Amino acid sequence: MTTRRDGRAARRAATLYDSLSEDSAGRVIRAFSSSFGLASRLLGEPVRTRVRNLYALVRVADEIVDNTDPGLGAEARATMLTWLHDDVRHAVEHGYSANLVVHAYARTARSCGIGADLVDPFFESMRADLETTEHTQASFERYVYGSAEVVGLMCLRVFLAETGPGRDAEYARLAPGAQRLGAAFQKVNFLRDLADDHDLLGRRYFPGLDVERFSDADRDRILDDIDQDLAAAAAVIPALPRSSRRAVGAAHATFAELCSRLRATPAPEIRRTRVRVPDPVKARLLAGALVRSRP
Repeated sequence: MTTRRDGRAARRAATLYDSLSEDSAGRVIRAFSSSFGLASRLLGEPVRTRVRNLYALVRVADEIVDNTDPGLGAEARATMLTWLHDDVRHAVEHGYSANLVVHAYARTARSCGIGADLVDPFFESMRADLETTEHTQASFERYVYGSAEVVGLMCLRVFLAETGPGRDAEYARLAPGAQRLGAAFQKVNFLRDLADDHDLLGRRYFPGLDVERFSDADRDRILDDIDQDLAAAAAVIPALPRSSRRAVGAAHATFAELCSRLRATPAPEIRRTRVRVPDPVKARLLAGALVRSRP
């Protein structure tokens, strides 16, 4: 028979473990993504914690597939990715995981209605990184959907979780913009990481692109496509709840700035170095997002 004291102790233990898992997710984000960590500070709670929980899982999966340790081959990484996916499924169903990052993700998924329809395509794209070195247009579109667009949709579920009745209709209305924003972010990163993806990981994401002969015309064609994604995303940002609007606006502005800098950078330099937005410029963009989000 469970006593009242035993019940209180169990609740305290669960709360402690939940808090520890979310602290761990926050540490993952701070270590791996300074830009995301900065923008996420503009999110209101509980949105901020929940989004960090999502992105921490994304980062862990990325680290598995991008690990260049010669002692850890593709087969071993595929096994690790399967274990992670299985753990996510189990944690979402039962509410617990021994992996702190997975536990934090499951808390967010269960509270915000993020189901297998979004997380399964994500893991499918992660597996593609272990199996596919060159993409067709069809495989590229599948990869971008699973690796980036569904992450945008997960975030949208979080943004709307506290909005009450009508949130499903609002989700359907805003989902295309969330997908386009995720796609834009992914394509920008593909362009920035052209050298490492090709030279270190042996991957070519953009269909038909000869990385060895990458030209200014190639750069502009890719950026024209990204600009269309960013424009479509910008149209829905004002409709987001205030708890997320500022942060999403800041992230959009940062990637738009990256696009401008990439367009001004000669193709051979993009092929050699990773274009970045300086910290003072990021701070200015964050300040601008704060001003634009005022009612």
